[in-house]
Amino acid sequence: MNAKVKIIQKTAYPHIVKIDGVLGGEAIIEGTRIAVWHIVGYYYKVGMTVEDILAEWNYLKPSQIFSALAYYHDNKEEVDAAREENSYEHWKQEHLPHAA
Repeated sequence: MNAKVKIIQKTAYPHIVKIDGVLGGEAIIEGTRIAVWHIVGYYYKVGMTVEDILAEWNYLKPSQIFSALAYYHDNKEEVDAAREENSYEHWKQEHLPHAA
């Protein structure tokens, strides 16, 4: 059996890690496959509060969301680049170059 060892890179933010081979090594909420860019792009940037986000993800704790948002505010360039890379517009441009 050839089990792949996943290397977990802790960050300075509680609950936020990067794992080789999980979502391209992007910052995620530890113990989940929820990327920081996902919380930021689909919830925070559209005006949802932490309480609203928790209503959508009822198994997360407030500290996990606050940590994700703190990571974002201190690493905007990185997270915004990941948001762009994972956007529908980027996908369309890459896969449907002739679509208008």
